[in-house]
Amino acid sequence: MAAITITLPDGSSKELESGKSFSDFIQAQLPFLKEKALAVVLSDGRTVDLSFIPQANTTVKFLTFDDVEGKEVFHHSSAHLLGMAVQRLWPEARLTVGPVIENGPGFFFYDIDFGSTILTPEDLPKIEAEMAKIVKEDLVVKRWELSKEEAIEKFKKENEPYKVELIQGFDSASVSLYGQGEWYDLCRGPHVARTGQLKAFKLTAISGAYWKGDSKNKQLTRIYGVSFPTKKQLDEYIFLIEEAKKRDHRKLGKELDLFSFQDEAPGFPFWHPKGTVLWNTLASYIREECFRRSYQEIKTPAILNSSLWKKSGHWDNFKENMYFTDIDESEFAVKPMNCPGCCLIYKYHMHSYRELPLRFMELGNVHRHEMSGVLHGLFRVRAFTQDDAHIYAPLDKVESEVEDIIDFTFDVYKKFGFTEFKTFIATRPEKSQGSDEDWNLATQALHDALKKKGIEYGIKEGDGAFYGPKIEFNIKDSLGRLWQCGTVQIDFSMPSRFELDFTASDGKKHAPVMIHRAIYGSLERFIGILIEHFEGKFPLWLNPTQIRVLTVAEVHNDYAKEVYQDLVMQGFRVEIDLRNEKIGSKIRDSILKRSSYTLILGDKEKEAGSISFRRMGEEKTETVSRDGFLSVLKGDL
Repeated sequence: MAAITITLPDGSSKELESGKSFSDFIQAQLPFLKEKALAVVLSDGRTVDLSFIPQANTTVKFLTFDDVEGKEVFHHSSAHLLGMAVQRLWPEARLTVGPVIENGPGFFFYDIDFGSTILTPEDLPKIEAEMAKIVKEDLVVKRWELSKEEAIEKFKKENEPYKVELIQGFDSASVSLYGQGEWYDLCRGPHVARTGQLKAFKLTAISGAYWKGDSKNKQLTRIYGVSFPTKKQLDEYIFLIEEAKKRDHRKLGKELDLFSFQDEAPGFPFWHPKGTVLWNTLASYIREECFRRSYQEIKTPAILNSSLWKKSGHWDNFKENMYFTDIDESEFAVKPMNCPGCCLIYKYHMHSYRELPLRFMELGNVHRHEMSGVLHGLFRVRAFTQDDAHIYAPLDKVESEVEDIIDFTFDVYKKFGFTEFKTFIATRPEKSQGSDEDWNLATQALHDALKKKGIEYGIKEGDGAFYGPKIEFNIKDSLGRLWQCGTVQIDFSMPSRFELDFTASDGKKHAPVMIHRAIYGSLERFIGILIEHFEGKFPLWLNPTQIRVLTVAEVHNDYAKEVYQDLVMQGFRVEIDLRNEKIGSKIRDSILKRSSYTLILGDKEKEAGSISFRRMGEEKTETVSRDGFLSVLKGDL
């Protein structure tokens, strides 16, 4: 029989003997992938196992752990490893589903009915030991298909009622099973070729979960886990997780007395004095940067008539996330976004092409209904402030405006010490408004702007806003985690819906293009990111506690008050500790409060009119004149 032609991503082609699998192909043609390849993407878009035998010429991409899809294969196979280990230890345990997940305490989980057995965290090492045995056995992973009826009969005999229920809900005439050794499970796959590839893993948590997410159904035991190809990768991940726990913004927010959440307003942050300083510092900085770029600040009402939200499209596309109230027998909505109010301000005046682009910025407080289960500190709240801006521009100015916004965004991120970024274009979602022509034009403008700036970017299919495509900016923090913050969105729809226009040079009326942009995204969420990025050890300009003045003894209090007042008058945020405590105790307290500078004033400093200080994170004490200390501070800003 004729050989099969396999075309690789670089365009080169190699031959595969007919009837041979992709594993055979790697063994013969690409031995460097022998330990790395996990699955194969075919030219028709299907992802298949390495044991798959191609029947026709095809272009392929071999997936490794470096690929998102490769990680999914690896983690899904790890879930099977977990399921097999559990049923070896508890043969009466009944498996339900074991998917891959992106967020949470693991990369995968398995929901299991243990019957009368109550699993505890102390059982996890026992399961891990059994998983390690299966890895050492290096079992071949096999796939086979059965008719729907055969599969139901098979799982009935095995007393697997959850699998039977799942199969009965399938529309397909056949189903696939995957097995390793004596064990098998219902699964679409694909999976790794051998259990020996799943070398490094850890079970991370146990929780309860209802079958199919319905509280009327039986509660199951959910076991979470993480896995990697090497122990080094696993160790690095565990280190980062432990580091992230120390940096958790909810924990540090409480320790530093920045904010709180109260039972009387779940999901609505309460900003304490120091947190308010932090919030105001961020607001002042972005406001000043906007003014430097010819933005004009506006403020729009928090509650607007529902007719406005119907006109803007939010009623049809965002209603389930909004809060409503009745005023004078009319329905109003608490704003979830600032853009419709901004459109009313634009519409209030007539505009000429000479004014455009017209840039409005608003630190607008918005409210969105989030389910209680997804609330998460400052990262997911029901009320937050967007550093919003809406730019009205003629079509020929859109690309240059987007380019300026890109520069603006990166300048801001670098101010906070972020230097690594990942950028995406998010395209039209299924639930959207506007014509195909407008969406294509807007999307192309984003492509062109990023290419002109020389910025590499990925595509997030269907993740755009309902009114337009967007650029998403992701920042990488000090632990290497990516956070999606800023966005740039091009909108042809809202200007049309609000009948916005300007007089062009030809004297005719034209609709402007509306560009939505945010850089922080949400001040609340951005502050949460900064707390974890800096571990609460903010740079001087941002720190709510810039300086703490400590006295060695009560006789030094008057001099300390003089120094304190002088620094306050210079515009610094200063605290003073006059307690009759040992200086060592005061210094430890200052370290816990993460003060940028700790001043220690005793006899020597009082007599010389000098200042002894320690920088945050340092044990060395320096002594300078008071003017010298001001120079140090100004050099650090």
